[in-house]
Amino acid sequence: MGDLTVEFCGEWYEPAEDELFNVGREGDLEIDDNPYLHRRFLQIARYDGIWWLSNVGSMISATVADASGGMQAWLAPGARIPLVFGCTNIIFTAGPTTYEFAAHLNAPAFRQGVTNDNGGGETTIGPVVFTPSQKALIVALAEPMLRREGTGFSAIPSSADAARRLGWGRTRFNRKLDNVCEKLDRVGVAGLRGGEGKLASNRRARLVEHAVTSHLVTPDDLPLLDDAAEAP
Repeated sequence: MGDLTVEFCGEWYEPAEDELFNVGREGDLEIDDNPYLHRRFLQIARYDGIWWLSNVGSMISATVADASGGMQAWLAPGARIPLVFGCTNIIFTAGPTTYEFAAHLNAPAFRQGVTNDNGGGETTIGPVVFTPSQKALIVALAEPMLRREGTGFSAIPSSADAARRLGWGRTRFNRKLDNVCEKLDRVGVAGLRGGEGKLASNRRARLVEHAVTSHLVTPDDLPLLDDAAEAP
């Protein structure tokens, strides 16, 4: 087996050290026949002894994180990032569908740490504190990803579907979504706001990508959905 392997939906690939490995609608790793997905979206290549992940698309960004969630980056079109961890998770959304694959290094340059957990009723990620209802909102949007079992892809619920899942009205849901996105935006999480102070249209997908890869929400949080629905 080579120094770097890529896993998607239970299938394994070995990028050659002297060739480009393309990921997208077409290429070495054909993700899906999704018209919203670039034919060539991501590219893996080795330069000067280091494996790099590059975004060669023009519209879609990807969330890149180590397996522990302690490191996370937003890979915009034209950007690249070194693959230095034993396991790097790559998540991106094209149209209504979110995809995930992983890159594994046999001899990583860095090792994953652990994420912080304050153990209380509120959730903290860095300096951000979320109330139980705000966290329940995140879980409602991330539920398909949290319940997936090795499929590598899932759908992001609409705001209407997520509000219904929580037993909330749309006004309440949108207000809390605004608050969650604003909290994360203030601490530098990219992609949750558009230009000139306008919220990005794909903020739900970006929120889910960030929450899942940073372990802000996990499958253990799914009971929050029933708790929120039962709350007055």
